[in-house]
Amino acid sequence: MEFLTHSLPMLDRIFLAASAAGAFTVLLRAVLLFAGGDLDGHEGDDPGEGAEGFRFLSVFGLAAFFMMFGLVGLALRHQSGAGPGATLVGGGLAGLTALWGIARILHLGRHLQSSGTFLPQAALGCTGIVLERIPAGGTGRVNVRVGQRLREMEAVHSEGAGLPTGTPVRVVRVERALAIVQPLSPPELP
Repeated sequence: MEFLTHSLPMLDRIFLAASAAGAFTVLLRAVLLFAGGDLDGHEGDDPGEGAEGFRFLSVFGLAAFFMMFGLVGLALRHQSGAGPGATLVGGGLAGLTALWGIARILHLGRHLQSSGTFLPQAALGCTGIVLERIPAGGTGRVNVRVGQRLREMEAVHSEGAGLPTGTPVRVVRVERALAIVQPLSPPELP
C-alpha cells in the first residue's frame, strides 16, 4: 500500500486520506450505535434546552464532510480530469452538501420528538367523570378528557362537597397536580 500512496500526487493523497478518515469514522459510529455507544458525547442533552434546533457540527457531520470531500475530489480528478482548483471546490461543495443534508435530517428528526409530559394546567376547563368517589372534604379521582386523551387526576370538589362515582364534572382550577372540580349541570352535559 505504501508504494501506492507514494506514487500518487499530493492532492490525490489528501483526497484519499480525507475519504478514508471519514469512511472509518462513519463506520465506527455505525458500529458504536448498534452496540449502544455514541461518539458525540451529549447523551444527556435535552433537545429543548439551549441548542435551538440541532447541532450543525457533529462527529457524524464532519465525518460525512471529509468522506464526501475525498470521494468527490478523487472522482473529479480521475474521472473528469478536472484541475486541482476545480477538484478542491467540487470536493468542498460535496462535503458541505453532505454536512447540510445531515444537519437538515437531524433538524427535521428533532421535530418528531415529544416529551410525553402531561402538564396538569392543560386540564383547566376540561370535562370528565368521577372515577373514584370524592368524599366531602376529601380527595378522589377523575378521568378528564384533555385534547384527544383521557387523563386520570386526583380531584376535590370546589366547595368541599362529596361527589359519587360517575358524576360528570368540569375542572375549574388546578393546583399543582390536583384538579378542583364542579359537577356539570344538565344543560352542560356532554
